[in-house]
Amino acid sequence: MSRHEVILFSGVLVLLGAGWGITLPLTKIAVSTGYKHFGLIFWQLAIGSALMAMICTARGVGFPRGRRPLLICLMVALVGTILPNTSSYQAAVHLPSGILSILLSMVPMWAFPIALMMGLDRFSWRRLIGLACGLAGVLLIAVPGAEVMGFALFWVMVALIGGLCYALEGNLIARTGTAGLDAFQVLYGASLIGTVLILPMTLLTGQWIPPAGLVTPAGQALVASSLIHVVVYAGYVWMVGRAGAVFTVQVSYLVTGFGVLWAKLILGEAYAPGIWAALALMFVGMYLVQPRPKEALADL
Repeated sequence: MSRHEVILFSGVLVLLGAGWGITLPLTKIAVSTGYKHFGLIFWQLAIGSALMAMICTARGVGFPRGRRPLLICLMVALVGTILPNTSSYQAAVHLPSGILSILLSMVPMWAFPIALMMGLDRFSWRRLIGLACGLAGVLLIAVPGAEVMGFALFWVMVALIGGLCYALEGNLIARTGTAGLDAFQVLYGASLIGTVLILPMTLLTGQWIPPAGLVTPAGQALVASSLIHVVVYAGYVWMVGRAGAVFTVQVSYLVTGFGVLWAKLILGEAYAPGIWAALALMFVGMYLVQPRPKEALADL
């Protein structure tokens, strides 16, 4: 990875972090009126499918075909959307948006050992120190926040499931590749497959949200979050394929920083003064964990 590529990929990470971060307060708004997780996930996937269909049609590519491409899309649908969003939407009912942002910083904590177990990365004290800095930043925010907000530990554990899924998904994509599909094709296939899978669960559990519900403030937040999520997610898949899973998951630190900022601006959430020192620690952690140019060269 050349110096130019490091700068380029770091800039893309900032954009992904800002976009992904704003989906968290939008999620909090979406669940504020009692909408349940399966109904929210259905519309998120349906909106994503429609957007991806238009983009892929304009680019002259169709729905993925073949056993391996479809299996990859199925994996992304399950591990990258349905499972993590089921936990995140439920946790969002009980946790502040900023806390959800903070918990996403655990993604690199899961990703690094998973990458080691899958043989995708090598142990490095430098990266371990970087991850420790990120974790210290998370604790610096979470511990004072827990004292003030008094949220239930159970829902914190539920929210952490999403980060585990994202870390696993990133490493699986890095290991198996995308079978020749580009990021938009993967998202198109995953969104449409996910829509088909989640619809029966939505109807059977009585969590269906009628189309009219999309014009309410909660529905509008869901639509905006879904559109942003699709674009950011396509960028995430693109980054994993070019910069590696361990580097790309550092976007979670940026998601945390922007997520806390958006939560303060949009929802008026308040935090302890130590939050800025914590965010500085997260950025230091991101710098230390990113691959060195020589290490990343073999991945590209």
